[in-house]
Amino acid sequence: MPHIIAMGGGGFSMEPDNLALDRYVIATSGKPQPKVCFLAQASGESLDYTVRFYNAFNQLGCIASHLSLFQPHTADLTGFLLGQDIIYVGGGNTKSMLALWREWRLDVILQQAYAQGVILAGISAGSICWFERGLTDSIPGALTALPCLGMLKGSCTPHYDGEAQRRPSYQRLVGSGELIAGYAFDDSAAGHFVDGVLHEVVSSRPKAKGYHVSAKDGQAVEQVLDTRYLNT
Repeated sequence: MPHIIAMGGGGFSMEPDNLALDRYVIATSGKPQPKVCFLAQASGESLDYTVRFYNAFNQLGCIASHLSLFQPHTADLTGFLLGQDIIYVGGGNTKSMLALWREWRLDVILQQAYAQGVILAGISAGSICWFERGLTDSIPGALTALPCLGMLKGSCTPHYDGEAQRRPSYQRLVGSGELIAGYAFDDSAAGHFVDGVLHEVVSSRPKAKGYHVSAKDGQAVEQVLDTRYLNT
């Protein structure tokens, strides 16, 4: 079954001493030593970010790798990515990441990986990219709506409780119809979608939640979703 795990925040890059969300992603594969590839294009392929990924996922018993599009190690990007168990996308500038992906046809390759059962996961930019639309800070100034890959229906925003303008901006844009209804995830919360449908929301922090936000009469309606705390 196709799996996508969209993290509003948390994981190795935000909670290095609390890897519950990353362990959840790994457990979803059902493999004792899954192959996990990191895509760091949203951060400009930050070396520090990539090193922290390797430190965390090697510690967690995975076969860790990364794919650079500035210095690719292979011409067979399709074969390399389809050979992974998990593809994990880091945070940063979603708009620039998607532009680079499209130039290298990663948007098409990731669709193939998804259809073949490779688990897709990520944080921030790596969470909203899978939806039809995302709320992004890629462009300086106000948060804006961004067309994304469309593997999941609806829209999404990360950092719902972690950035002061996230909640009001998302509710305003959904209420006005500029963004279609969708999901919001606090830092430390993640939505797990199976075959395009929300399976569950999990969190690595007791108060972190997921939400569904829709519009009614020009106003946003926020529904708190049942969230399973992982550190119990």
